[in-house]
Amino acid sequence: MSDQTFTYEACGQVLVIHLPRELDHHNCRNLKYETDLLLAENYISKVVFDFSRTQFMDSSGIGILLNRYKQMERSGGRVNLYGVNAQVGRVLKIGGIPTLMEHFETKEAAIAG
Repeated sequence: MSDQTFTYEACGQVLVIHLPRELDHHNCRNLKYETDLLLAENYISKVVFDFSRTQFMDSSGIGILLNRYKQMERSGGRVNLYGVNAQVGRVLKIGGIPTLMEHFETKEAAIAG
């Protein structure tokens, strides 16, 4: 698994998105396109973002999270996060993400939450 690729995991109606080491404007277009397809083709009630490998994120990452949050909110779904380190956590806090999405320590907790 490359440090710069996204991988996806379906757990029932939950889509887990494993993020790369860097989440920036270069790869956010791919993430948006790929998740648009996955969400259109499957009934997903929850999206879980895995930040366990992510060491850098810019405002493009915040935009993707907000976009997915709005999309899931319209359909009655949820977005959860896990594996957020301190540096990425600061960026998320500046972007107001903690008020919209729950943060968990583990994948299992994020899926269940």
